Amino acid sequence: MSSLSTISIRRPVLAIVMNLIIILFGFIGYRFLGVREFPSIDPPVITVRTNYPGANADVIEAEITEPLEKTINGIAGIRSISSASNQGSSSITVEFELGIDLEAAANDVRDKVSQAVRQLPKDI
Repeated sequence: MSSLSTISIRRPVLAIVMNLIIILFGFIGYRFLGVREFPSIDPPVITVRTNYPGANADVIEAEITEPLEKTINGIAGIRSISSASNQGSSSITVEFELGIDLEAAANDVRDKVSQAVRQLPKDI
C-alpha cells in the first residue's frame, strides 16, 4: 500500500478534494456544535426612568438621579449602577448578579424608589 504522501504527489487533485471535504465537514460540524461554557442568558437588569418637564440635566441629576441612586444602592446583589440625566428625564440602570431572583430585586427597587419619592420634587 502506498503512503498518503506518494498518493498526494501522484494525484494532487485527489489531495485537494480530500482536504476540501475535510474542511467542509469541519465547518458543518462547527455550525452544529453546542455551547455549554457560555450559554445565552439575559442579564438581570432593572431600569428606573423619571420625567421632570422643564428641568435641565444638572437639576435632574442633583435633585432626582443622585438621591435615587443613593437609595437604590443599598439593595443586596447589585453588580453595577449606571445613570443618565437629560433635559427633562432621568434613567437609572441597575444590573444585578446572576443568582439574584429578578422579581424579588424588582420589588426591592420598587420599595426603595417609593421611599425616595417623598424627598424628590413634587412635579415628577
